[in-house]
Amino acid sequence: MAETILVLNAGSSSIKFELFEVGPGDRLESRFAGQIEGIGVRPHLVAKNAAGRLLVDRPVPLEEAADVERALAVVEGWLEAGLDGPLSAVGHRVVHGGPLYAAPVRVDAAVLATLETFVPLAPLHQPNNLAPIRDFLRRRPELPQIACFDTAFHRTHGELADRFAIPETLWEEGIRRYGFHGLSYEWVAGKLAELDPETARGKVIVAHLGSGCSMCALRAGKSIESTMGFTALDGLPMGTRPGQLDPGVVLHLLTAKGMDAPALERFLYHECGLKGLSGISNDVRVLLASSDPRAKRALDFFVYKIAQMTGWLAAALEGLDGFVFTAGIGENAPTIREAVAHRLAWLGMRLDPHANGAGGPLVSAADSRIRVFVIPTDEERVIAHHTLALVRGRGSGDAA
Repeated sequence: MAETILVLNAGSSSIKFELFEVGPGDRLESRFAGQIEGIGVRPHLVAKNAAGRLLVDRPVPLEEAADVERALAVVEGWLEAGLDGPLSAVGHRVVHGGPLYAAPVRVDAAVLATLETFVPLAPLHQPNNLAPIRDFLRRRPELPQIACFDTAFHRTHGELADRFAIPETLWEEGIRRYGFHGLSYEWVAGKLAELDPETARGKVIVAHLGSGCSMCALRAGKSIESTMGFTALDGLPMGTRPGQLDPGVVLHLLTAKGMDAPALERFLYHECGLKGLSGISNDVRVLLASSDPRAKRALDFFVYKIAQMTGWLAAALEGLDGFVFTAGIGENAPTIREAVAHRLAWLGMRLDPHANGAGGPLVSAADSRIRVFVIPTDEERVIAHHTLALVRGRGSGDAA
């Protein structure tokens, strides 16, 4: 009976899952992938096999998926009905590893308790990431569970990149810049090394542009700087998050506008970004299709900030050899890619219109000084690889 690894990525309104079979030489083959989305609003379960054949596509009664915990039971019920044998391990995306975890780790009750202390650092993500772990620990304590952290890839930063200009005692308490989307950057760094080893050995910026957005500066495949900091609010404007924001604005909202902490949290995580700028939508596809000038303004601001952050990261790298677009917007919006390249023409970046329209992987023109790529991300496969490595005893899983 083949070994199987389940990967879970539980968010606030969806649970993504993918099942991998471990083949000869520990080769990982995807058997199926899917998600339950619209949790708490209009739940819907969908999954396809590796060939793209639809396995399930049905609405879920709201009372069965009113929250992440109940939606998880729906997913697990469907999985158990479709599995040929028992799971070998479960790998989880966990957004925040705090100052302790610089590598994936096998989770037991003590590790889970530690990860729960990082909830204030990622209140939108961490509680949902941990919910399936807690459930499996309760029901299947013998099943290996591996937590893979979005922050871990950025632990190669120098100290100067991670510090704020605040008292030392706060640094020692863990208030520092962490960076996120590390699982995505890890995958992209590896694929770039396959596509163009010379560029990958140089100075590269990766733009992870999706519902959440960030950018990462890579030197020889290692993260040296990221636009996200202490939380997943910093850096680029996102679907519903503001990105870079003067802390004085937060003080103003607390004092002059009378917001309390919960209201401020809801505002910063759910009402800002492209949604707040446009007043129309947080979805770039909707904004691109709109003739409303507010949509254009929001997208222009988005592109401006990507270009601005590119200059900041290029300064940290002391040069730039390559640029990679990834994630939903980065992979599927050639108009946004072209607008970013136009803004970065001063760096010598030019796109080939045909290659950009086709989606790459190489989209830069022959005379572009910067080699530009589109590389689809695959965070689930990264998690599966780490999970298998720890199950095999090849990964350290140590705290830093």
